[in-house]
Order: sequence, then C-alpha cells, then structure tokens
Amino acid sequence: MMYKREMKTNSIRLEEAKAEYKAEPSPSGTMVRTQVYLTPEEHAFVQREGSRLGKPMAALIRGWIDEKMNVPEDAWANSPLLEAPADPEFAAPEDAAMNHDHYVYGSPKKYAKKKGAWVQLPSLP
Repeated sequence: MMYKREMKTNSIRLEEAKAEYKAEPSPSGTMVRTQVYLTPEEHAFVQREGSRLGKPMAALIRGWIDEKMNVPEDAWANSPLLEAPADPEFAAPEDAAMNHDHYVYGSPKKYAKKKGAWVQLPSLP
C-alpha cells in the first residue's frame, strides 16, 4: 500500500502499490523501517527518477545515502580540480590574502603592516 496526497483537497488517500517490491537485505542482514517527509516537489523528483531507472523510491534513497556514506575522507584534500595552477611570473602583494576585497573590488584595505606586524585598520564611518 502507498499513500498519495490529493493536491486540491490536501487529503491523503490509500492506494494499492503498482508493483510488489522486496527490499534487498543490508550487509548486516537487517533493515530498519523509517518514514521520511518530502515536499511534493521532492516526492515527484524521486518518483520520476524511480520510473526512469526502473527502481523503487526506497532503493533510490538508500543508494543516495550509501553514496554519501562512502565519500573518502580525503576527497576534498586530494582533488586535482582544487589545485591552483602555478604561475612563476605572478607576484601577489604581501597582503593579498588579508585585503583581497581591496584588490578584487577596490574597497578600502582592512589590514596594514605597522612596525612589522599586521594590524586591523579602523572601519570607515
């Protein structure tokens, strides 16, 4: 059985499921039944994906959770897409990181070097 929300009346009616589905057991051999509330847009998306892939909604959601659970710890640390290309001829100002808004957008500098130490400048009125 499955529940279907009537959009016009905002009531819920019980419908027979179109196909019988048996959940595949987890590696530990057990499954925990749970209930998830989705917006109508989320529900429609999961239903469309299920129809497109020929899988039940529950299997899709479990698969998405499994994907997130299996992301390696160093996925962001070792990504070549996040490496900045080295340009030996580029000479950034010493305070480029601290005053990047100044160099990118032209706003006033927030930090200045005084007596060998970086100090925060007072903000403008």
